[in-house]
Amino acid sequence: MIILGLVFIFQFGISCSCLAINRSKQTAVINASWWVMSNKTRDELERSLDCCGLFNLTTLYQQDYAFCTAICKSRRPTCQMCGEKFLKHSDEALKILGGVGLFFSFTEILGVWLAMRFRNQKDPRANPSAFL
Repeated sequence: MIILGLVFIFQFGISCSCLAINRSKQTAVINASWWVMSNKTRDELERSLDCCGLFNLTTLYQQDYAFCTAICKSRRPTCQMCGEKFLKHSDEALKILGGVGLFFSFTEILGVWLAMRFRNQKDPRANPSAFL
């Protein structure tokens, strides 16, 4: 019962934070992770998502765009930025994860309540004259 209560608190906090994170925080996290990635990983992401660069940040974007190997660069004069695609997908994923997490966290509270309610019941098949 105590462990289930602790799991509820942890899961409820994570679910609320998934639902509460705004677009500027998502942008900051994506921006920080983009510059930590290796060039090889960036190239693979740009090719698989068919986009170039992260966000239009003047010189940094132009450098990323110059080395971009995505297919969209050969088909169109400008490609969609990867940051916009990341934001779209992360926003959807965070809303889904937050909603599912809230649903299951309240299911866990029901489990805690049922455990508290029925934990001290005696077995009806047991000997009534026995102490336990």
